[in-house]
Amino acid sequence: MTDAHETAADRSLRTTGGAPPDEAGSSATEAPIPLLEPREGIPPVIADAAALAEAVAAFAAGTGPVAVDAERASGYRYGQRAYLVQLRRAGAGTALIDPVACPDLSGLGEALKDAEWVLHAATQDLPCLREIGMVPTRLFDTELAGRLAGFPRVGLGAMVESVLGYVLEKGHSAVDWSTRPLPEPWLRYAALDVELLVDLRDALEAELERQGKLEWARQEFDAIAAAPPAEPRKDPWRRTSGMHKVRRRRQLAVVRELWETRDRIARRRDVSPGKVLGDAAIVEAALALPPNAHALAALNGFGRVNRRQLEQWQAAVDRAKALPEAQLPPPGQPVTGPPPPRAWADKDPAAAARLSAARAAVTALAERLAMPQENLITPDTVRRVCWEPPQPADAASVAAALARHGARPWQVEQVTPVLVAALTADPGA
Repeated sequence: MTDAHETAADRSLRTTGGAPPDEAGSSATEAPIPLLEPREGIPPVIADAAALAEAVAAFAAGTGPVAVDAERASGYRYGQRAYLVQLRRAGAGTALIDPVACPDLSGLGEALKDAEWVLHAATQDLPCLREIGMVPTRLFDTELAGRLAGFPRVGLGAMVESVLGYVLEKGHSAVDWSTRPLPEPWLRYAALDVELLVDLRDALEAELERQGKLEWARQEFDAIAAAPPAEPRKDPWRRTSGMHKVRRRRQLAVVRELWETRDRIARRRDVSPGKVLGDAAIVEAALALPPNAHALAALNGFGRVNRRQLEQWQAAVDRAKALPEAQLPPPGQPVTGPPPPRAWADKDPAAAARLSAARAAVTALAERLAMPQENLITPDTVRRVCWEPPQPADAASVAAALARHGARPWQVEQVTPVLVAALTADPGA
């Protein structure tokens, strides 16, 4: 046990400033304690089949929820694969697993299939965990729990500090986790990320119960666990930063060709696409439509590129410039659902009035419930119901419409009354 643990061994979990006040309107303000070392020290990294088998057996024999985290190498490597997986469970301690050396963790996932997994910002880690065979059937998301409970800051460090009274060292969150061997300070940071995650879960569960929101949170967690893998984005090149400057279809074709060329290179090299060519350079080339590699070299982002690479990028520009008109990308993707809200006043003034009333009502309700409006109900759902409201706009039909758009039962229950009032209000009153 570290000095930090000894100091706080007899402390109860508590809420400090920056968290929802208690019913008396106050919150504790004790100085937070730095958490410097994992309780059992830094465990060795599991990087072979024998050590993995021991970990699987230990975690299968453990009890209670299991804290799970994963570290990626965003900004350094291509894709979002996991480069370290951390787990902690009562009776098993903490494990650090190298998923590069042990790429199939389906046996561990199977051993934990009946356990509740505790993650922070679960939707960020679940895709990379799924790739290595780890898929929870039940989970508790401490970030989402914090949002529903009304915490103003829901990062892991902020939550651990405000709820449990410890300070986590967060200096290694953006390092290159594909580095091998991983430095000891990084491993310490990784182990500490799951050190108090179950404690945080227990405290947040109690807070949600106190606020009458625990069932709401369970519905949200169940929805995350049951959600299928996300579909690949259509035309991902349209997310290039600075695309708003590109107007003409020929220029859009240049963005597409350069983006796809960059993506192929980045995938082959296993590096982040931004390290191959920046978004700003892609947009610059699309706007300029350079006639040759010499002109391309004069543009921002291409000045330090060697001759062979310049010719490669210029070839991509030339391919886009040679496309027939019929193969040029359209100015935008086909839009499903309502038009952008800024166009409503011209297209349908009555719908614009409904949306204005609904937004105000939902915002007021979110404030009363002490949670972000987007967690109460998604803005897209509100827009869709306001653009094509059910007829008649009574409680049953509005509730059915919300459910069709994916609202959970607790959201339907809370939001239906205010949406009915907004949809049936006299705009001239």
